[in-house]
Formats: sequence, C-alpha cells, structure tokens
Amino acid sequence: MRPRGRQWWKLLGLAGVVGVAATGVVAVRADRQRKAYTPDEVRARLHERYTRAYAVHDGQKEIDLTPPTWRDRVTGALRRLRRRGTGTDQPRARRIPSAT
Repeated sequence: MRPRGRQWWKLLGLAGVVGVAATGVVAVRADRQRKAYTPDEVRARLHERYTRAYAVHDGQKEIDLTPPTWRDRVTGALRRLRRRGTGTDQPRARRIPSAT
C-alpha cells in the first residue's frame, strides 16, 4: 500500500505540522527554563559572564568575582586617565577616502 498522487502531499503536510508542533514544544520548554530564574540570579549570571569575558580579553587566568573596593575603583580610574593621555585606550579614527 504505497501512497499515490495526492497522498504524498498529505504526508508532506502532516510532516510539516508535526515539525511545527515539535519546534513549539522546544520553544516553550526553553522559555520555562529562562523564566525560572529570579532577577537576582539573572543579574549574577550576567555579571559572571561579563567578568569571564573581560578576564579573557585581559589575558588573566583567574577571575576575581568579589566587588571592587573604593580604593580599587579610584586606582583604576587614575590608571585609565593616565593611559588616556598616551592614546592607547582610545579607539583609532578611521580615515574615509575622499572622492577627489
């Protein structure tokens, strides 16, 4: 009993409906998992991801997740101000070729 003629289209349509339903199930499951976090947990995870990315950017191996002290903040700000004078911290300007 092989499908003939229009039966192929019916099977193809049924497969499409099943695929859409399965995609919806996966989307709902992911949404439930995402909504299971409290705002504080989401904030903590974002801070951790940012710290890891920043550590990789700086080439550090260990990650310090403790909040910076007042002294650390002032020292970092002074260091950035000193670097700003040398121009290493600022992005380079791109030269736009003129039409002439």
